[in-house]
Amino acid sequence: MINLIIETSKYLMILLIACYTFFNFRFFSFPDFERKRIMCARQNQAMFLIHLLAYLIIYLKTDEERILLFYGAQVIFFLAYIYLYRLFYRNVSRLLVNNACMLMCVGFIMLTRISFERAVRQFVIVAAAAVVTWVIPLIIARVWQLSRGAWLYAGIGIFLLGLVCVLGNTTFGAQLSLRIAGVSFQPSEFVKITFVFFVASMFYRSTDFAAVTVTTAVAAFHVLILVASKDLGSALLFFITYLFMLFVATSNWLYLGSGLLAGTGAAWLAYFLFPHVQTRVSAWLNPWSDIDIGGYQITQSLFAIGTGGWFGMGLYQGMPYKIPVVEKDFIFAAISEELGGIFAMCVLFICIGCFLQFMMIAGQLQAVFFKLIAFGLGSVYITQVFLTVGGVTKFIPSTGVTLPFVSYGGSSILSTFVLFNIIQGLYILKRNEEDDYEEG
Repeated sequence: MINLIIETSKYLMILLIACYTFFNFRFFSFPDFERKRIMCARQNQAMFLIHLLAYLIIYLKTDEERILLFYGAQVIFFLAYIYLYRLFYRNVSRLLVNNACMLMCVGFIMLTRISFERAVRQFVIVAAAAVVTWVIPLIIARVWQLSRGAWLYAGIGIFLLGLVCVLGNTTFGAQLSLRIAGVSFQPSEFVKITFVFFVASMFYRSTDFAAVTVTTAVAAFHVLILVASKDLGSALLFFITYLFMLFVATSNWLYLGSGLLAGTGAAWLAYFLFPHVQTRVSAWLNPWSDIDIGGYQITQSLFAIGTGGWFGMGLYQGMPYKIPVVEKDFIFAAISEELGGIFAMCVLFICIGCFLQFMMIAGQLQAVFFKLIAFGLGSVYITQVFLTVGGVTKFIPSTGVTLPFVSYGGSSILSTFVLFNIIQGLYILKRNEEDDYEEG
């Protein structure tokens, strides 16, 4: 009987997330806010039904009452986050709130299935991060001096990255994190935000050759520190973000082409300098030749995706724990195996929907500084998604980057909340200006 419920629920969850994804893109076709609200309400219904079905399966498979308590705590959190956000910020982007909750919902489901203890820790971090970052939209709308702190942003970023390079803990061959008072965090997750603010501040002042040269030098210094720490995934993320912001600010194809050539050369050099990069590239090119060591993670990921097929094995029917670090940068493989390729693709489309919303907000903003911030953060977000999914599916070599709001990790969760709330602040600012204009 339980197996029948699991099998039926699997198809229902696929149908529901397909509907959620359809509403996500249908939202953009409506010019009036009332019909957009209806789409968002339908998204909420689909999300809560997916959440209910998944935790019903988890409870039936584990028969543990703590699962019910944990499910109830999540429902309360999601309801509070969705409706309190609307209460305090009347012009909030409901689509971004919904998508953030949907991605967190998928993350909680998979983490609970993989490790209940880690899922609980993730939930505590999510709740705390939601509270701490709640005020960011208010700050964005009130503090106009944010564009004046270019060198402050650069100084903070370089200091934190340098600290990791000198004192950081080594994980999988790279220095990634700092431990303070027993708490470990990854500074690069937050520096990517200060980095965007630095670049936006500099290009807001000027985009002449001298300004571009100085900004490029400081941006390159960020990247070089990450390379020295062997955190090449973050280095690539910073590089792509800067190149995108440079092109948006200047519309200069020569800068774009030169940047791509420089990046290609740097990647080629990194391959010969760092043995762990050679290992990852070899595993990417032919993981089957070194399946016991270097290629083990990617081959297990491909096995999981292939085994899951389009419709998945069903929760607790697969073996995601065979993939090393599955709860972090390989969470997409676990989703594909047990919830199915269709479900995983819908998760990816939801991420793309967030990016489209970021770009639409950026395009509507009049202030150049805020426009560059939105474009920069949007490029950070979609590049991170691409690096994660691309590494899991063997489209590109694995970079160790997490999937925002889905993967396990406190630093990733907090930085993603900051990123989304900055974008929300820009959206609210734009909507408030439109309302004031109409009333005037």
